[in-house]
Amino acid sequence: MADRPTLLLTNPMHPDGAALLEPQARLVTAPDTKPETLRALAAEADGIIVRAKLPDDICDHAPRLRGIVRHGVGLDFIPVAAATARGIPVANLPGSNTQTVAEYCLAAILSLRRPLLSMDARLRRDGWLPARGMADPLTEIGGTTLGVVGVGTIGGRVARIAREGFGMTVLGASRRAGRMPPGVEEAALDDLFARSDAVVLTCPLTDETRGLVDDRRLGLMKPHAVIVNVSRGPVIDTAALERALNARTIGGAALDVFDVQPLPPDDPLFACPNLLLTPHAAGITATSMRTMSIGAAEEMLRILRGDDPVNLVNPEYRPEHRKA
Repeated sequence: MADRPTLLLTNPMHPDGAALLEPQARLVTAPDTKPETLRALAAEADGIIVRAKLPDDICDHAPRLRGIVRHGVGLDFIPVAAATARGIPVANLPGSNTQTVAEYCLAAILSLRRPLLSMDARLRRDGWLPARGMADPLTEIGGTTLGVVGVGTIGGRVARIAREGFGMTVLGASRRAGRMPPGVEEAALDDLFARSDAVVLTCPLTDETRGLVDDRRLGLMKPHAVIVNVSRGPVIDTAALERALNARTIGGAALDVFDVQPLPPDDPLFACPNLLLTPHAAGITATSMRTMSIGAAEEMLRILRGDDPVNLVNPEYRPEHRKA
């Protein structure tokens, strides 16, 4: 069908999602996510499914664009205000990777507090007794305190698993005060950092959260406490974290997000002790990728039919919904 709309995929999608779209549209997968590549391919695009950051001026290069769908949750990859000004609906998929990211957070805490892979390596290299000795200083996470910064969908799931699955006490801090889920004690940020044995960052990146974890807040943490970041890199002052890790004033950290992505191979983070690094993969499993791809495909098909997506994030894209 020569008149089929063209959909730009910034990255490949799960075959089950692509199978929903292929009868209705021509799919074009970007060979890379460089801004110039995405701008060039957007010229013929009727829709964009987003897994990588779009250039802020992408709408200026996409005269046929009818909708943008985030293959995931975070909207910082999409220039929502510019799309709204052009009358272009934007959708995302809240909850689509909640379990995946929550499981990552608890796995990271366990990896830092009970490093089984290091014990395995020591057993293979040095034998039974040296490896067994590594267990002596380790502590259980049950009965300790978890602080969750950003108790939304993902943060709430992390809190529930920690409380119900591991018997942890859970503290929460959120921009919306007074709305903690059951079993989560609301705490001021400084109090949360001072009392927690592990801190998980699941908050969005805003002007208020940029650099939220700085030298001062890291200095409030217990010497054995660990921090896990699955939000966005700039929520942590990276230089401050490097100082804390190298000075061993905190117990460790796990980072899935960074100021610059991909993380350059010569980045100083690679030399930091007690640091677990992953390539922005907390939300990626075969399960979540299938869920997100199908969800993104269904939302894009609604847009192509002229309907609003279920998870429309900018209803003011229609003139009648814009604020006076």
